[in-house]
Amino acid sequence: MRSKRQGLIVWFQHMKNIKHIKRYGHLIYSSKKLKYAVIYVDQEDLDNVESKLLKLPFVSKVDRSYKPFVRTDFENARPDKAKQYDYKMGI
Repeated sequence: MRSKRQGLIVWFQHMKNIKHIKRYGHLIYSSKKLKYAVIYVDQEDLDNVESKLLKLPFVSKVDRSYKPFVRTDFENARPDKAKQYDYKMGI
């Protein structure tokens, strides 16, 4: 069974600190220019990991990703017939 996971955006001061951040979750992406990293953590451990990251001296800020809570079933996913006809004509 898959565990529910949620992303954390960790803002830090130097790129050499990535090694320490990797210990707290699964590192997905890190930006050299903007100095942030995206890690995924189990939702049960989210509060615990977030508080531990904030205690580190090189971490500026920690933001949560709200992707698991965004509704992804769309009501009008199919285009209407008039637009579909225009696409076939090449207009």
